[in-house]
Amino acid sequence: MSEHGVRLQPQPVQMNWLPARSWHHFLAGGFGGMAGAIITAPLDVVKTRLQSDLFQKMPSYGHSFALAGAPNTLTSPRLTGARGLLWNFVETGHIIRDIYKYEGFSALFKGLGPTLVGVIPARSINFFVYGNGKQVIANKFNDGKENSIVHLIAAATAGIATSTATNPIWVVKTRLQLENQHAESSTSTSTSRFAKSLEYTKNIIRNEGFRGLYRGLSASYLGVTEGTIQWVLYERLKKLSGGDGAQKSNGEKSSLFQQWLGMMGSAGTAKMAASLITYPHEVIRTRLRQPVDPKTGRVRYTGLLQTLRLVLAEEGTRSLYGGLSAHLLRVVPNAAVMYTIYEGVLRWGDSA
Repeated sequence: MSEHGVRLQPQPVQMNWLPARSWHHFLAGGFGGMAGAIITAPLDVVKTRLQSDLFQKMPSYGHSFALAGAPNTLTSPRLTGARGLLWNFVETGHIIRDIYKYEGFSALFKGLGPTLVGVIPARSINFFVYGNGKQVIANKFNDGKENSIVHLIAAATAGIATSTATNPIWVVKTRLQLENQHAESSTSTSTSRFAKSLEYTKNIIRNEGFRGLYRGLSASYLGVTEGTIQWVLYERLKKLSGGDGAQKSNGEKSSLFQQWLGMMGSAGTAKMAASLITYPHEVIRTRLRQPVDPKTGRVRYTGLLQTLRLVLAEEGTRSLYGGLSAHLLRVVPNAAVMYTIYEGVLRWGDSA
C-alpha cells in the first residue's frame, strides 16, 4: 500500500547482471563460425590427417599418409627452414588433390556435419561468454573500463566453457576425418553423415564408455591458452588499427572500409600468432581422440603427458607441428571471416 492507500503492483525483478541484447553475441558467433567452417572444410580434413599417425607412411618425416590406391609419391624431402615451410604449403595442395582423386570430392568435406554441429554451438557459446563476460567483469570489478586483463579473464572463461560443452562433438568429428573411405563397406558408404555420426557416437560409448567422448579434453583445456592469446591480441590490434570504430586522439574516426579491413587483419594476425605459439596441443589432442589401434586392440594414447612423451620419443619434435601449414591456411582466413561476420551481425543488431 502507498501512503495514499493505493495498492501498488509488485514490480518484476529484472535480471540486469547481463548486458542488454546479450543474445546478439550468441547469434553472431554462430553465424560467423558456420561461414568460416564451410569455407575452410577441406583444409580441416588435411590438417587432421597430418596431425594423426594413422595416415603417415613414414613417421620420421611426419608428412605423407596412405591413401587407398594412391602411389607413395608424397614422401616429403627433409627440408628445413623457409624451404621446409614452403614445401609444407605445396604438399597441402598435393594432399587435397590426391584426396579428391582417390577418395572423391565428398571426402574433402568429411566431418563437416559434426564440425557444423560443433562449431555453431561452440562459437555461439564462446562469443556469448566472452562478449558478455568482458562487460560484466569490467562493470563489476574495473569501474566499467576494459583492458587486457579483463579480456584475458573473459577469454579464459569462455574457452573453458566451450571446451567442456562441445568436446564429444570434436571426438566424433576427428574419428570421421580419420576414416578412409575405401576401407568402408558398400553399406557404410551409402550411410548419411548424420547417421554415421550417431553410429560413431554409439560405438564410442559402447567400447570406451562415456569417458571416450571426453578424450582429449585435457589438451582442449591446454588449448584455452590459444583462444585467450587470440582474443587479447585481437582486441589490442583492432584498437590500434582503428577497427573498433573509436574516435582517435585527433577527433577523427576511421572510415567504414578501414574499420572492416582493420577487423579482418586483426583477426587473422591474432589467430596466426596464437596458433604458432600453441600449435603442439592440437597434435596431442588429435592423437588422444584417435580410435583404438586396430593392431593391438588398445588405446595407444592415454593421457596428455604420456602422448607428449611417446610422440617425442618415436617421431621427434617436428611431428608436434604436423599439419601446421594446412592449419594456418585454414584458421587464418577462417578467423578473418568469422570475426568479421560476428562484428557485422553485432553492429547490425545494435542499429536495428
